[in-house]
Amino acid sequence: MYFVAHNVAFDYGVLRVEFKSIGIDFRRSHLCTVKASRQIIPGKDSYSLGKLTRNLGIALVGRHRAGGDALATAHLFKIIYEKDKINLDKLVQKELNPTDLHPNLAIEVLDDIPNRTGIYQFFNEENQLIYVGKSVHIKKNIEQHFRNLKSDQSIQMQKEISRIEFELTGSELIATLKETELLKQHAPKYNRAFKKTGFGLFNYIDGKGYNRFYIGSISKVNEAPTISFSTKKEALSFLEKLVEKNRLCLKLCELEKTNGACFHYGIKKCDGACIQEEDITSYNKKCNAVIDGLNFNHSTLYIVEKGRDRSERSLVYIKNGIVEGFGFAPFHFNSLKAKDWEEFISFTKENKDIRMTVKSYLRKKKELNIVYI
Repeated sequence: MYFVAHNVAFDYGVLRVEFKSIGIDFRRSHLCTVKASRQIIPGKDSYSLGKLTRNLGIALVGRHRAGGDALATAHLFKIIYEKDKINLDKLVQKELNPTDLHPNLAIEVLDDIPNRTGIYQFFNEENQLIYVGKSVHIKKNIEQHFRNLKSDQSIQMQKEISRIEFELTGSELIATLKETELLKQHAPKYNRAFKKTGFGLFNYIDGKGYNRFYIGSISKVNEAPTISFSTKKEALSFLEKLVEKNRLCLKLCELEKTNGACFHYGIKKCDGACIQEEDITSYNKKCNAVIDGLNFNHSTLYIVEKGRDRSERSLVYIKNGIVEGFGFAPFHFNSLKAKDWEEFISFTKENKDIRMTVKSYLRKKKELNIVYI
């Protein structure tokens, strides 16, 4: 028996709470008609129940009333089912089976985990840390681990998890920093993703004295990149923008192979470093400015984001271009002068992983509250 609803997470949660109040642990595999409609009936302007049913010609009597909404959802489900019942089954959210969990892990522990931003840790029965993760929805992520039956390693890890710990951070950046620290400290056996992967922006001085940028695989280069990327395509796109913005040379950034002048020189977007028309000092000065910009320009600043609850804010502290640490401050902290915010910071020793994490986060997040000192 499946539980079906429009925005099923809300209705299913309400029912579970009500059943729990009378001592019943209600669990059913469930299906969301919003998610199913988007996949099976794509292209609609809106997937709200009112607009979608109107678009499909379904009568909705008593909008926002339990009976009217339920009847309309039933008609919607029938349309979806008749249209593609095979793929519909793939969208059913299977409920976790308590008997599949480790004997020491009660399913109620999973129920009590909030679906908010933070980190989580899996321990085996010998109290060894076997996996670390972070997410903006930790409950959802944790449950996905237990539903993943696609690999033998995932199934084996599920059998070993006897205890779960979590910590809310509010800030996705702080969650990532904490995850990075734990991975480096413990190297849990199921965190294969901690191996150096992805691509980075590197630079070197060539035989003629010019600074050259290039994109390389992090796993194949021994030094730390100036900034890292998940994919080569993303890295090349970033470098192309740097070249365009700073009048760098396509050839000296290894974006173009030529024995003569690069294409940008011909359209007056390159000052001629490719044919040694631009002198070394001038060109390298532009390159160094790019590197400084990617290294926070040796600035002192705070990255301010939401905290673990509404009464606080999270802070990541960068001093003279070095990541000093992070912490949480009460909501009224901004009544203090920024130079006094250090009292809220837990200091940590910066390493290349922490630096890369912060730089990548700043690059990806377009809107951040950054306070410069």
